[in-house]
Amino acid sequence: MQCIHAVLHYVPCIVSYIAVVSVAQAQKQQEEKRNCRFGVHGCPRRMAFQIQSEKVHILFILTDIQTNGNKYIEYEHDFNWCELPDLSAPCELQIKSAPPTVRIIHSGHACNVEEERHTERVYTIREGETLELTCLVTGHPRPQIRWTKTAGSVSDRFQDSSVFNETLHIAKILRTQGGRYYCKAENGLGSPAIKSIRVDVYYLDDPAVTVHQSIGEAKEQFYYERTVFLRCVANSNPPVRYSWHRGREVLTQGSDKGVEIYEPFFTQGETKILKLKNLRPQDYANYSCIASVRNVCGIPDRSVIFRLTNKTASPSIKLLVEDPIVVNPGQTVSLVCITTGGEPPPILTWVSSNDSLPQRSVVKGGTLTLPAITSDEAGVYSCVASNNVGNPAKKSTTIVVRALKKGRFWITPDPYHNDDNIQIGREVKISCQVEATPPEELTFSWLKNGRALRSSERMVITQTDPDISPGTTNLDIIDLKFTDFGTYTCVAALKGGGIPEISIDVNISSTTVPPNLTVPRGKSPLVAREGDTVELECLVSGKPKPIILWSRADKEAPMPDGNMQMESYDGVLRIVNVSREMTGSYRCQTSQYNGFNVKPREAVVELIVQYPPTVEAVYTEMRQGLGRPVVMTCRVLRAHPSRVLRFEWLLSNRLLHAGAFDAQRDETEYTIRSLNRDGWGEYTCNVINEAGAGKCTFQVTGKAYPPEFYYDTYSPLWQNRPRVYGFKLQWTQMNPNAVDRIVAYRLGIRQMGLQRWWEQEIPVNRTINKGELMTHNLTELIKPESYEMRLTPITRFGEGNSTIRIVTYSVLLCRSPGEFHCSFEEEPICMFTQDKNDDFDWTRHSAATRDTKYTPNTGPSGDRSGSKQGFYMYIETSRPRKEGDQARLISPFFNVAPKNPYGITNPPAYCFGFFYHMYGKHIGTLNALLKQKGQTTSEGPAWSLSGNQGDLWKQAKVSIHPTASFQVVLEGVRGPGIEGDIAIDDVTLEEGECRDPPPIKVADTDQKIVSLLPYGFHVKVKVETHRIPSTLMFATVVCELTSWEFKCFGQGQDTWVVAAASRRHYDKLGCNSLRTQVNEWDSVLLLPCTGG
Repeated sequence: MQCIHAVLHYVPCIVSYIAVVSVAQAQKQQEEKRNCRFGVHGCPRRMAFQIQSEKVHILFILTDIQTNGNKYIEYEHDFNWCELPDLSAPCELQIKSAPPTVRIIHSGHACNVEEERHTERVYTIREGETLELTCLVTGHPRPQIRWTKTAGSVSDRFQDSSVFNETLHIAKILRTQGGRYYCKAENGLGSPAIKSIRVDVYYLDDPAVTVHQSIGEAKEQFYYERTVFLRCVANSNPPVRYSWHRGREVLTQGSDKGVEIYEPFFTQGETKILKLKNLRPQDYANYSCIASVRNVCGIPDRSVIFRLTNKTASPSIKLLVEDPIVVNPGQTVSLVCITTGGEPPPILTWVSSNDSLPQRSVVKGGTLTLPAITSDEAGVYSCVASNNVGNPAKKSTTIVVRALKKGRFWITPDPYHNDDNIQIGREVKISCQVEATPPEELTFSWLKNGRALRSSERMVITQTDPDISPGTTNLDIIDLKFTDFGTYTCVAALKGGGIPEISIDVNISSTTVPPNLTVPRGKSPLVAREGDTVELECLVSGKPKPIILWSRADKEAPMPDGNMQMESYDGVLRIVNVSREMTGSYRCQTSQYNGFNVKPREAVVELIVQYPPTVEAVYTEMRQGLGRPVVMTCRVLRAHPSRVLRFEWLLSNRLLHAGAFDAQRDETEYTIRSLNRDGWGEYTCNVINEAGAGKCTFQVTGKAYPPEFYYDTYSPLWQNRPRVYGFKLQWTQMNPNAVDRIVAYRLGIRQMGLQRWWEQEIPVNRTINKGELMTHNLTELIKPESYEMRLTPITRFGEGNSTIRIVTYSVLLCRSPGEFHCSFEEEPICMFTQDKNDDFDWTRHSAATRDTKYTPNTGPSGDRSGSKQGFYMYIETSRPRKEGDQARLISPFFNVAPKNPYGITNPPAYCFGFFYHMYGKHIGTLNALLKQKGQTTSEGPAWSLSGNQGDLWKQAKVSIHPTASFQVVLEGVRGPGIEGDIAIDDVTLEEGECRDPPPIKVADTDQKIVSLLPYGFHVKVKVETHRIPSTLMFATVVCELTSWEFKCFGQGQDTWVVAAASRRHYDKLGCNSLRTQVNEWDSVLLLPCTGG
């Protein structure tokens, strides 16, 4: 390309220069991961080119955005002597996978007015309102999002939301839901992206006033003082401010010698105490405590009134019941509590030691009724009286519900002989135990063969000390005789009656012998298969037979029911659905209850649980194209028994291969050398032992992976007509080379709320590379409906996996500095609000809807882009407006997050810009004001302009340096007459200082004759430079042979040339005024102005 500079004035090299610059710009956009591709509709914006043989076809597409019409200027020229090796084939943009980034935004306005106090991002909200936090993520593939919340040592996970659900929504938020919320985004690339925001929930409860009195009395009555303290407390966030009133009089510290207002130590603003010293007659009055949080978040003040009289006194009460109250189950119990003093009249409440009153209880005034009481409802019940004077009064009583349970016995042979058997002539003790409530009502009686038995020298009946063994009675038989053999019965009862007695029979005879435990033959070791029901058995002999206790003998581990021991009355332990973890030794042993009180007998049973082989991989999906090899491996991890293991490979129940494992191998492999159509399907490898089979499954398929939607498309949504919109759908293909080439995509579209799908095929005529970005423009989408998009790749195998995303029409409402742009095209006007305290309002307007009776010689004829359908905001200065009337338009709040952890020391800079139109002989003033939030809301001037500025749109930019959350106010002031309309459009807010636009390179002259075309056709160029300052510059190009006029623009390194090779092209152009919008650029190059 060395010919570029030498022959710049020739058309071929002008054209080639354009092409080379375009490639450079495209590569730059590719590095920045911006949307770009080459082809017939190519790159960069609104420019396309195509190389065919030795001819260059260049197509400039100049788009009139408002009418959606395309105007074309074509060049075609022989290209015999200038080579373009780097343009010989189309260039495809590669979108590389990108790790996630994340940012949290919130809907609504934060209501905190002191944000500069915080060293972190804080969002404040009133209790009961709806919290909505949105996690904005970038990255490809689309990151998965998870919300978590921490508050001190408590962590609550709210949701593991899907990729489409980025919003955390909490309706009617509670104060306990305040805390730090984290948004975590991850897509498997790099480290997860995590951002957090602290949510502060503001609230104010009704205040409560408590009164405390102190009466001091000196000796001999020389001095007497009665002092009253009124304490006001209200729960709130932020801290509350208190104020006291006596009647209508405001009480302040020092306003009355008999009144002192102070804050106790270590309370941190939680309360304010009003101290009335040595009460005077005027001190008996109504006192009001007003709690205020200074109307933050719109929370109103709350107040409470307390009447202080000479009868004010703390409460006293009396219970009209006994303590304790002993009742039988099923009885109805009524507890009565009355007040005996207190002013104001106390309020009575009942509380229980069981945390809450029984569900069936009834409270009426001071009476608590418990119908059909049960043992679970027994406990301490308290009556509490409170009137906020002094301490609450409390009286308690205990309800005891009679009960008898857990009757058991044991036999103790003669302790003076080392023999566990009962023998004639020796001592035998029979012990009987029950659990009784109340224990003092427990009585025992003994029977022998049904006849009452009384204590004697040989038959000694005793009762054990309740502190040692409560509820226990003993029968000692001294010098056992043959006539003592028989059945002894222990009878337990309660004195109050109403509870059934418990009877326990114990047989003493020559056959009464201590127990013995054995394991039946063939029952240990016991072999079972996983999932079976097994019974471990120990045979117990002896009379009486004791309870058997089962536990693990090989390790400290719980039994199947979760307890460390299990009881069995027949010596059998039954385990349902036995698992491999239950393999081991189990101990059975006798207990002392219902048997002999001797050393426990025990035995051990071994349990072996067999289980089928555990294999990997259990399920594997293998995607392959035709003609490629496939290798499948199934590995054994563990099995019991581990030998002998057999394997078999099947395809859809058709046996492919079988064999056995040898001692050195723990895996088997099956290989397909070249996959054909019959080779697709489900392959199964069964690894078999005595207990069953483990299965590896391999799904071999030619199904394509799902496409991955690209969510970071720049400006994907556009509006063609008022009722429809378009959307640029972009995606990359996951692992496109894993299967056969993708020949097409099937796109399904369904309007949300409807059942019907519309489908279309998008053909693909080439091989898709990994990371290649594909684009399909959707048109005719109905505004403001949302649509579900289903994209399915198609190969020779058939349909692949689908991907679904939701396309939603929405007005872009950015409230973070650096991303705000508002052109007032939508009715919500980007959350701008009208000031309620001004004289009149701004009006959203367009030239197409303008009233025919509008005031001439003032106001714009279109929006900033020149469209009559575009909207802007303006002030109408016709009557009844008067000179000096103000209209104020207030922006949404913008958050300023301090980068310094100790607060904002160097305020960040932002560039606030907007276009204005101030045309008319009575133009007043347009002001831009910076409104910051702090302890007091401050408002300062940022920019101002007055008077007629001509019938054109101009841009204003001003650097601002806020130190806290801020708003920008656009204030229009009416001039001396009706021809004073002021309009604004395209409001932006960008991070960083404002920069002046670069000077245009041909500003040294206003006219040049340029030899542009080899046909000898000349044009006269007039360049107008507008220094507003502005990033928008334009040149007006006037044809020498005609009066037609049109405009051209430049952006970045893109070059826009407006010219023609013949009159035919001018006729095709139609001589319309062509305009396009430029937001930012680095340099401008107007080729018609660079020639000689």
